[in-house]
Amino acid sequence: MAPTPRPTLLLLFASSIFFYLAAVSESKLSYNYYDKSCPKFAQIIQDTVTDKQIKSPTTAAGTLRLYFHDCFANGCDGSALISSTAFNRAERDADINLSLPGDAFDLVTRAKVALELACPNTVSCSDILAVATRDLVTMVGGPFYSVLLGRLDYRVSKSSAVPGNLPLPSMSTSQMIDMFAARGFSAQEMVALSGAHTIGFSHCKEFTGQLYSNGTGSGGYNPRFAQALQKACANYKKDPSISVFNDIMTPNKFDNVYYQNLPKGLGLLASDHGLVADARTRPFVELYARDQNKFFQDFAKAMQKLSVYGIKTGRRGEIRHRCDAAN
Repeated sequence: MAPTPRPTLLLLFASSIFFYLAAVSESKLSYNYYDKSCPKFAQIIQDTVTDKQIKSPTTAAGTLRLYFHDCFANGCDGSALISSTAFNRAERDADINLSLPGDAFDLVTRAKVALELACPNTVSCSDILAVATRDLVTMVGGPFYSVLLGRLDYRVSKSSAVPGNLPLPSMSTSQMIDMFAARGFSAQEMVALSGAHTIGFSHCKEFTGQLYSNGTGSGGYNPRFAQALQKACANYKKDPSISVFNDIMTPNKFDNVYYQNLPKGLGLLASDHGLVADARTRPFVELYARDQNKFFQDFAKAMQKLSVYGIKTGRRGEIRHRCDAAN
């Protein structure tokens, strides 16, 4: 009778298969994927991004958040762009995604319409989102990084696939590290990607639990900052749309001030505070606080790695005619 394989060996075998399949999928991508099939691809994206960001300055942060939610939950496949129907509740209607801003979805729709006119049935929605995010990060002062192209759009989008697959603002650093590690990201890469909080805002409901945790509004906050937040969020239960900038110093500029804020008690979310309180992540916070170039380098590399996570190629995906609906 053949011996039963050991669990450890089975795990190693499964991991090897996973990384092999990931490498095969990634090998089908290229930086010049649309050079012949859609030569105006980059320019159309750039024009759409510039116009949208000028008219709606919060687009950059919103698109970066949408991109992370799409990629991190189930892979960079545009499944977060699909709208719900009478027969299916899609990812974008999962509770954690309800606050994703409309400007980000509108940007992708505008780019898709322009690209369909120029090169019908050629460019995937997931590629549009990946490049638009990079262009917006660069536009607000962040680093430029190359984006591999050729990913396809997933046909399936279910809200039930989201819970437990996206980090929550209230998560401990240990929970965050475990969640990122499960997707092949190190603690340092997690801290680098957290630097996305240098732009954008968070709704009061996402941090008031910690703000009022002991009745005094400390919970890791600078006391004066806590008082200001309590005042700003005083009516958030009546008006859930009330929000606060993630980086109160330079909220519209992609820089390293987010990391400089954390040791001063000026972080907004519990997960932000955890980065500077935990010995495993604090050294990276300190590194990026004093060296913006290093932060930019590591953020760019982490974004490139994220951009090929869980991608769909071949028969596993399609090029959608509309980004909010599978064909």
